[in-house]
Amino acid sequence: MADSAIGSGHADIGTRRDFLELVAWSSAAVGAGCLALPLIDSMNPSADVLALSSTEVDISGIDEGMAITVTWRGSPVFVRHRTGAEIEEAEGVDMGALRDPQTDESRVIDPKWLVVSGVCTHLGCVPVGNKPSENRGEFGGWFCPCHGSQFDTSGRIRKGPAPTNLPVPEYAFTSETSIKIG
Repeated sequence: MADSAIGSGHADIGTRRDFLELVAWSSAAVGAGCLALPLIDSMNPSADVLALSSTEVDISGIDEGMAITVTWRGSPVFVRHRTGAEIEEAEGVDMGALRDPQTDESRVIDPKWLVVSGVCTHLGCVPVGNKPSENRGEFGGWFCPCHGSQFDTSGRIRKGPAPTNLPVPEYAFTSETSIKIG
């Protein structure tokens, strides 16, 4: 009878030990979670960074044939209100003559408006050509004076060392007079 009392006592001790171990590990897991949450939250972008992720551009004041430069994510973006002649020229280019072939239709949402990154794909210079008085190169688009790259009225590389076209950022028309970039 004494043996059975000892055996049942061991079962109780084992059960209490298992319970204490479960409580200890559970507390450690909750503590680790409480420490990890602020660390993980600190990796989220701050409010000022989220504000830079997109920009609204009022295009109502841009006359046909004019272009403006806006800043998005710290880089220039060119927004050009193209003339009928510029659109016709961009659409009429032979794809075989292009180093980085892209149709004009694949680069624009509305043919009247071209939105491209204002950073040359050669060495990161900023091409000129947004002002009518600036050199637009042989193809009427943009000219990078640093190394001589020339882009057409669709922002495609036509001459010079730049390997690819000026990138088209993600953008959408939010109204007839406004574009959201980003």
